[in-house]
Amino acid sequence: MKRNRSFPALIFVVVLGIGAALAYAMHRASADFAAIGILAVSFVLACAISSAIQVADQWSKAVVLRLGKFRSLEGPGVFLIFPLIETIPYWLDTRVLTSSFKAEKTLTKDTVPVDVDAVLFWKIVDPKKAALDVADYQSAINWASQTALRDVIGKTVLAEMLEGRDKISGVLQKIIDERTEPWGINVISVEVKDVLIPPALENAMSMQAQAERERQARVILGDSERQVAEKFVEAARTYANDPVAFHLRGMNMLYEGLKQNSTIVIVPSSAIETMQLGGLAGMTALTMGLGQERASKEKESEVNANGNHNGAKQLTSV
Repeated sequence: MKRNRSFPALIFVVVLGIGAALAYAMHRASADFAAIGILAVSFVLACAISSAIQVADQWSKAVVLRLGKFRSLEGPGVFLIFPLIETIPYWLDTRVLTSSFKAEKTLTKDTVPVDVDAVLFWKIVDPKKAALDVADYQSAINWASQTALRDVIGKTVLAEMLEGRDKISGVLQKIIDERTEPWGINVISVEVKDVLIPPALENAMSMQAQAERERQARVILGDSERQVAEKFVEAARTYANDPVAFHLRGMNMLYEGLKQNSTIVIVPSSAIETMQLGGLAGMTALTMGLGQERASKEKESEVNANGNHNGAKQLTSV
């Protein structure tokens, strides 16, 4: 991770500047050899002091080793080390970190090859263990996550994987946390981003879903037809007990059919006799009357339209 070197660099410049000023003063006093010595000593002293002063950011921890042995964890803030005796091999970030991992062409429990992408959110809770108990904790976390993901995929069928991502994420978090706990790392959460299946299987699943939707539509339509038939049976019983209501209903249906710009209406003679419309002659007269009424209305509308058009022309000519 990036180290904060601004403050040690400032100390180096200040010490070297003081030494350069002393050397210049000795040079003005005709002591060239002493001036060169002071400048060299100030340079070495500036390097030593700037190397001894270290600054750790608020989210950083420095692992300090003294002659190869663990001495302490330092930071955040300013701390001192002994140059050439103490070293800092690791600067650890204690914030929440993310790692992406994936499993390619992994077979599920029902032998379907899938590609799964996931994201791991984790945090270092014990920097000493993370620095001393594992060589490269980031690579170890990535490998542990990939192997756990492959194990979970191999024990899960495709349908459960596509529908229950939250459940798979919880299982992965538990497995990875158990593996990384000895390294001082805590797994906060695991999020499965995407599950990719072969295109041929995707097309087959799409056709299956479409067929299922069509089946449900047909079932709904059949149920609707059954309900309509039940309502017709109830209406027939009502009309059977009340002939006057049946007669009025027939007259209403006939009237509605004739007024929808229909010139020919075919009505069985038995229906005419049942509805007591006065025979075929009465039916013809009713149809002609409605036709004449419609024709007169159309003629009146044309006359009104022509009158409005002529009036507009006269206004234009004026």
